[in-house]
Amino acid sequence: MRVAEKKYLNYINLLRLDNWSVPGLLDATFNYSNQFPLSRIGDFLIKNRNVINIKDEATYKRVTVRINNNGVFLRDTEKGINIGTKKQYLAKSGQFIVSKIDARNGAFGIIPEELNDAIVTNDFPLYDVDAKKINPRFLLLITTTKEFIGFAQSCSSGTTNRQRMDIDMFLNQRIPLPNIEEQEKIVKNYYSKIEEAQNLNKQANDIESEIEEYLFEELGVNKNLGSGTKKGIQTIDFSNIDKWSIDDIFKKNTINSYKYDLRSLNSICTLITDGTHQTPKYFDNGIIFLSAKNVTKEIIDWTDIKYVSKEAHLEYIKRVKPEIDDILLAKNGTTGIAAIVDDDREFSIYVSLALLKPDRKSVFPRYLLHLINSDIARIQFSSRLIGIGVPNLHLGEIREVVIPLPNIDMQINISNNIDNIKTKVKKIQEKVEQLKAQAKKEFEQTIFR
Repeated sequence: MRVAEKKYLNYINLLRLDNWSVPGLLDATFNYSNQFPLSRIGDFLIKNRNVINIKDEATYKRVTVRINNNGVFLRDTEKGINIGTKKQYLAKSGQFIVSKIDARNGAFGIIPEELNDAIVTNDFPLYDVDAKKINPRFLLLITTTKEFIGFAQSCSSGTTNRQRMDIDMFLNQRIPLPNIEEQEKIVKNYYSKIEEAQNLNKQANDIESEIEEYLFEELGVNKNLGSGTKKGIQTIDFSNIDKWSIDDIFKKNTINSYKYDLRSLNSICTLITDGTHQTPKYFDNGIIFLSAKNVTKEIIDWTDIKYVSKEAHLEYIKRVKPEIDDILLAKNGTTGIAAIVDDDREFSIYVSLALLKPDRKSVFPRYLLHLINSDIARIQFSSRLIGIGVPNLHLGEIREVVIPLPNIDMQINISNNIDNIKTKVKKIQEKVEQLKAQAKKEFEQTIFR
């Protein structure tokens, strides 16, 4: 049992009493295996004190450390004259970096080769790693564990969005330290599975990209990317003009097909509208209420849902009632992503979702779904976004998007082929997640009881 789980009296071994912080002491008690000796993090990390003065005329690389241990990346490059903090630290590849502010969210990492000589402020302490004692990637793996993240949270203080981790508590924390050969073995076992997962993920992405190639070839599609208005005389093929508007002629992306007629979404749907414009009152239970956040991955996410009253729902579906085979399209936030209604559960929708009812005489619903989620529609959506900050798709713009329309039998055949590819991709992605979970489980079983 962890000490922090005891209800009244808690006991700490005097040898492990590194500080007098009650939260730090209670929450920093790990259920480490007795297989390896414990060692202070500060015993093998040496603070980088390579301070430089920022010169106005020089250009500098700046670093960001992503949360959830997702790596260290280039934040931006900036002229010194635009950098407010004039004394910063010079990073070297292989150094261990901590984000004081986001350590509680797992923002630890190792400086990659491409960020050698980047700069960081004091909020991102850098450490040289004593490679004779610890493999930097072994230390990084320790910091990825749920237990260590809990410790980082316990020793972070400050206002909600600017909590900083107590670096002394971090350096005084003890972790299991196998000999360097054993560390290499543990790290190799972990990263061999992660590398396999990455290779499979690339394979899945390559297979998924075949969908675009297949659609464009099968439907004989070419892109016409809007060039924008310019000075002087410009010409355009008359066959590509469907609206007497400068914006539509020169700025908006279009497509053409040398195999099939193009049809607007409005002409092949019996209805294109959006959900209620009223701000709903939510309840802990009731009737499901979906918004754009529930359609971000080409399927409806039924896990993170809100509820409205039966009375409100009945009012909302007077505007539009979702039914099987309807298409839900995100028109705000993550725009241009669609999902098909394949469940007969009762629900209503918010204004951030458009609903398209396919005319089954003209279009096979899953064919329409696949084309909306392809570059054929996506490039048209991208040039039709309206607004700054959080762009959105207006219903009028959605209705004008065009797609090639072969006969129904061909639509069904194309849709089935895409479904088969996506099933193959899904199986590979499931294997990717299994490998990641296995790598994590095996590492934690080695380190914890």
